[in-house]
Amino acid sequence: MHVHVRHCLSVLAIFLLSGPALGQAVPSVIGNRAELATWSDPLEALGTLRADESVTLSATVTDIVAEINFQDGQQVERGQLLVRLEDAEEQAQLRSAQAISDERRNALGRTTQLQERNLAPRADVEDFQAQLRQAQANIQALEARLANYQIKAPFSGRVGFRNISTGTLVTPGMALVTLDKLDVMKLDFSVPESFLGRLSTGLSLSATTAAYPDDVFSGQIASIGTRIDPVSRSIDIRAELENPGMRLRPGMLMEVIVQQRVRNAVILPEAALEPSGDQHYVMLINQDGGTARLERKSVVIGERRYGDVEILEGVAAGDLVVVHGLQLARDGLEVRVLGITDDETGVRALLEADR
Repeated sequence: MHVHVRHCLSVLAIFLLSGPALGQAVPSVIGNRAELATWSDPLEALGTLRADESVTLSATVTDIVAEINFQDGQQVERGQLLVRLEDAEEQAQLRSAQAISDERRNALGRTTQLQERNLAPRADVEDFQAQLRQAQANIQALEARLANYQIKAPFSGRVGFRNISTGTLVTPGMALVTLDKLDVMKLDFSVPESFLGRLSTGLSLSATTAAYPDDVFSGQIASIGTRIDPVSRSIDIRAELENPGMRLRPGMLMEVIVQQRVRNAVILPEAALEPSGDQHYVMLINQDGGTARLERKSVVIGERRYGDVEILEGVAAGDLVVVHGLQLARDGLEVRVLGITDDETGVRALLEADR
């Protein structure tokens, strides 16, 4: 009886050691190569857009609108006449002043000729010179007054809505039209003072808005505020964004991501990590000819972002690690590599291709 039991146990041991091992299939895994990529620590904030240049044009005199030379939302050039007020009286005064100036210039010429022949005293020449300068000063004063009757664009930009009509009586300070320079936008936002040491002018950032959810607008920090808000303990930052197509508008709310500590780092998908307490591990795939064998490596990780993780130590760029099949992965285990994921090929596509 005891001999029979011993014989059965021996057969069972041989079956357990040899039978399943001989028939077991090589586990399949999917790998991903560690990449050396540009990496940064994102700082998120909310900001408000402002036009690069913005002004509300208004009248400085009281008179009637005689001419309007723009349409709603029109792009105008610097110096372009937008609104002209009725200036017939001032134009008549200017012509009168110019006539007086011509008269005094002629009188000065005649007196100068007489004085050169000693037929007129030098004092008369000096009097006519003074009178001519006075007439010219009157012309300059009238030309300056006439400039107030012509509302011109101080810079190139886009006008807003036209809320006046020809014949409207305008008064000093009355808003006539807005003008915004929109090819470059200013983005104002605040960050906690603790980040001040990490920020500098020229630092890159990206911004998005709900109006264009699929678009990312790039820019850089143009200036950093000189004071910390004593209540919020934050500092104001101003960035500049390019505005292709003039799609961005002043007043828009933007979600801002500032790229801090830009550096080159080794990047892996988070799916490659095996956490164990305070430690993290990955399974390296060492390929030798037609054989692929796993090696468990301890790694030191940095920042995480969007499913990727920064590897500080333990893995070099180009190393192949397991991102799918970690449940069966063991140190030293021989495996079959189904494929390698990249930006165009995902795990699902490789699994479906292996069916």
